[in-house]
Amino acid sequence: MSADLRSGLEAGLAALALPLNATQIQQLLDFAALLSKWNKVYNLTALRNPQEMLTHHLLDSLAAVPPLLRHLGSLPTAAPRLLDVGSGGGLPGVVFAICCPQLDVSCVDTVAKKAAFIQQAAASLRLPNLHGIHARVENLAGPFDVVSCRAFASLADFTTWSRAAMGPQSVWLAMKGKHPAEEIAALAPAVELFHVEPLTVPGLDAERCIGWLRQRAQ
Repeated sequence: MSADLRSGLEAGLAALALPLNATQIQQLLDFAALLSKWNKVYNLTALRNPQEMLTHHLLDSLAAVPPLLRHLGSLPTAAPRLLDVGSGGGLPGVVFAICCPQLDVSCVDTVAKKAAFIQQAAASLRLPNLHGIHARVENLAGPFDVVSCRAFASLADFTTWSRAAMGPQSVWLAMKGKHPAEEIAALAPAVELFHVEPLTVPGLDAERCIGWLRQRAQ
């Protein structure tokens, strides 16, 4: 990847107040290069321009890392597990695995070539905490501490399909664009949205947020 991408990534990390070490920064750049390489054969993402991949993919996913780290810090377990649903080209799952080495990340996708890409990324980037799973999320049992998605489905569908992966204290982390008021209104009574957290993505003039959800106490 070019020096421009490295400087853009480092500037974005500074804006997010996200301190990563040199190895993690290199892993992010290597991941972007791997995604670009595989994209020539498999349709993992519609974006082809490296600068757009930096802002719309890497920095967009990185913006969710500080909130994720804050949540992980509140958990009683030292070995938390995250399931990234409909991970596609590994966004945000691979980024989470790079930035949070203490977190065991499983990326599930119904498309075999996308799950294979995650497995290749885990091997190439030397990420023992990253796993690609070819399956339907409805068929996965938990519990995972966090179940995440990015531009995957409506909140109602996401929470319904992934409910079996949840434990009593688990949370859903749903990355969205604009505040999803209509999707929130359509949630099942058993699901509680307890926080909508605005995100600012460096270099991207667009609304982003995280919807934090959990199963409502019976």
